[in-house]
Amino acid sequence: MNPIVLWIVIVLLALAIAGIMYRMIKGRSILDRVLASDVLLSVVSAVLVVYMVANNNRDHLILLILLSLTGFIGSVTVSRFVYDRRALERLEAERKIVHDSKADT
Repeated sequence: MNPIVLWIVIVLLALAIAGIMYRMIKGRSILDRVLASDVLLSVVSAVLVVYMVANNNRDHLILLILLSLTGFIGSVTVSRFVYDRRALERLEAERKIVHDSKADT
């Protein structure tokens, strides 16, 4: 692999990690932080791929697959949690509206 291209990729990935870490620390909500951790897992996977390409080996392919699966399962779990939470909030709001309308009559 061309060393100039390798250094450019390393710098870009380092900048991506710095931005992700900023979002994890300064995120406005827990969802921002969870999303940043998911993106961080993807960037770490990209770093692993660059390492494997630069050294011309496939020794860490299983680790790459496990990182990808972990990120996928984590994203699905968080999205289901957020969906369930919003559905519960919507249901409680509807019950309050019904209760308030019955109290008015």
